Amino acid sequence: MEWTREEFADAVTQHGGRMFRAARAVLDSDADAEDAVSQAVLQAWQSLDRLKNKGAVRPWLVKIAVNCAYAQRRRQGRVVYLDDLDREPAAPETARHDGLWEAVCALPAERRAVVALFYYEGLGVDEIARLLRVPRGTVKSRLSRARGQLKEMLQDQEGEYGTV
Repeated sequence: MEWTREEFADAVTQHGGRMFRAARAVLDSDADAEDAVSQAVLQAWQSLDRLKNKGAVRPWLVKIAVNCAYAQRRRQGRVVYLDDLDREPAAPETARHDGLWEAVCALPAERRAVVALFYYEGLGVDEIARLLRVPRGTVKSRLSRARGQLKEMLQDQEGEYGTV
């Protein structure tokens, strides 16, 4: 099944936010996630002939974005951005998360990735396990631990998230 440039551009436009969220869940900065998404779009365009079912474009693009994000993370190693450092570090118990996404981004990378893929992208446990190349049980335990950690971070939050 042939894709036109316009169809591909529409798919990227429609699913670009999902690609970014998935890449951001793996990486530590918005700029790095944008780079990973750019790389993913290029790779997707170059391998578009492999996608036989146009209806599967969303998970296919998200998977490519996650793979590009992990590749970028391996190339970079551990990077600490000076702009992200506080002049005086806050004690962990005083850290405040003003929203659910900010709290998700504060999770350790492996938990952040499964939460973003499961809750924000709607992927199933088996699909996440294949994508991240980890056992199904690992995905379930990371989700469970992430839920507990998010509950602690957001327990004193009220409003749109309701009672946690």
